[in-house]
Amino acid sequence: MGKVEGGYRLQNISAIKEDELPLLSVVTVVYNGEKSIERTIKSVLNQDYPNLEYIIVDGNSTDGTLEIIGKYDESIAYWISEKDKGISDAFNKGISLATGEVIGFLNADDWYEPHALSSIMSAYTPGSVVHGNMQYWNEDGSKGLFFKPNQKLLPKEMTINHPTVFVSKSLYEQYGTFSTNYKLAMDYHLLLRLYLASVPFIEVDKTIANMRSGGFSGNWINCYREVYRAKNELLGNKHKNYLFYTWQVVRRSVSETLANTPLSFINRLYRSYFSPMKKA
Repeated sequence: MGKVEGGYRLQNISAIKEDELPLLSVVTVVYNGEKSIERTIKSVLNQDYPNLEYIIVDGNSTDGTLEIIGKYDESIAYWISEKDKGISDAFNKGISLATGEVIGFLNADDWYEPHALSSIMSAYTPGSVVHGNMQYWNEDGSKGLFFKPNQKLLPKEMTINHPTVFVSKSLYEQYGTFSTNYKLAMDYHLLLRLYLASVPFIEVDKTIANMRSGGFSGNWINCYREVYRAKNELLGNKHKNYLFYTWQVVRRSVSETLANTPLSFINRLYRSYFSPMKKA
């Protein structure tokens, strides 16, 4: 199937409702996400921030994703479905389609808390990166880990949760978009570049987004490898980076081994007292 598109932008309808507020663009990238995309869409459209445009970039889904998106055609600013060259390419397409002053990305398996966007935009200042807390959920629907970010430790590892991140579009124009050389750690590579450029990072101490546990677990070793590669590219000092990468692998391996055993309390102690991000 070739390119398919929709949304009220094609009818020349503006997303601006209050002239004095910046326009916020939220982008969802999806491929075959029929099981979760509707919850994601509803969590965006039910936000109370008025100047919001919602953009969906679909990678030519073959399940029922497009039918679900079509149900909300009149509320979505613009959506497009066509083949892409991977997640980084789809993210960059979303940036190019966004007309807002601020851009946030919400994956098709994630969802926003009520009032999340108004909380972000209340803290936003031009030329900044705004981010907040994230709640993980277990497969059985129970609450999982709660993550509070630590932006000061970005040079070591990914300590900011990308679904909670909102970036001034001017920063993409100045410092570039997502590198297509990364398949998993493209968000870390971008945020580390912005951090090293002394871009202001603003933390909002509220839960902004929710994510189901499991998406990262199968790829964690490859993600750590890409983080290691990004640090080598941007920071140098390969020996020091390799030592920390080894520590990450050992730390995660031990955590996986102890999980669901009588010794799982060790994981809880580590998360409470030693983790670089607050995890409850």
